[in-house]
Amino acid sequence: MDNLRAKMEFAASFLQKRLPCPAETGIILGTGLGGLAEKITAQVLIPYKEIPYFPRSTVVGHEGKLVGGRLAGVPVLALKGRFHYYEGYTMREVTFPIRVMQLLGIKNLIITNAAGGLNPDFSPGDLMLIKDHINLMGDNPLIGPNDPELGPRFPELSRAYEQELQQLAIAKATQVGIGIKRGVYVAVTGPNFETPAELIFLARIGGDAVGMSTVPEVIAARHAGMRILGISCITNVAHGHQPHAAHHEEVLATAAKAAKDLERLLELLVVDI
Repeated sequence: MDNLRAKMEFAASFLQKRLPCPAETGIILGTGLGGLAEKITAQVLIPYKEIPYFPRSTVVGHEGKLVGGRLAGVPVLALKGRFHYYEGYTMREVTFPIRVMQLLGIKNLIITNAAGGLNPDFSPGDLMLIKDHINLMGDNPLIGPNDPELGPRFPELSRAYEQELQQLAIAKATQVGIGIKRGVYVAVTGPNFETPAELIFLARIGGDAVGMSTVPEVIAARHAGMRILGISCITNVAHGHQPHAAHHEEVLATAAKAAKDLERLLELLVVDI
């Protein structure tokens, strides 16, 4: 634990000297959703490979850069690309950036992702507010020794996704005519897309969307006491009764189309979050 804490503090110290301004809002930009970073002004762009102890993004659609600056005039810290369990990283490596954000003073975290739609009422391009999640990844970033200075041994997750932030997102989306849904996100390890039988199962246990990320970050962020808003971009149909072969290229293309609405929404959100 001491070694992990030392690595976190070293990385945070490195970034503090390079970031343009302190921020309380962090943003994780998921697969194909990195375009928002271009709207951050007075920005400092730092490749992950330059940040001490940061993992490296290996997936197409995740550029692997940390961006500090202002979005709609508000100081933010954005991760342009994330790390996945299926890349071979441990859960603590996957969530290392969350811990660094914690030491940098991030209080509010907006997490975005690309996900397959399990709910038959969802279509590619829809935005879904995550109201809850189901962790089927078979692992947890809090397993192991607990550092009480980072968070409690047994964090409470009944309100993992802040209701107040969800209501704010709905109000802002309505204000500018962006359609938005709410649902439960199911996290699986990947990297393969699911079988039809698995999709039927995931829907039956209450899932509205399925993806390969987000939940480890949410667990670590809640352990750290952050307020969380999760938004999935539904990039492909994943209905078990209507099998459809999913492709990463399809996910990227749909995410790019939906990103415009997501970018508008996030610009509005950070002002009042």
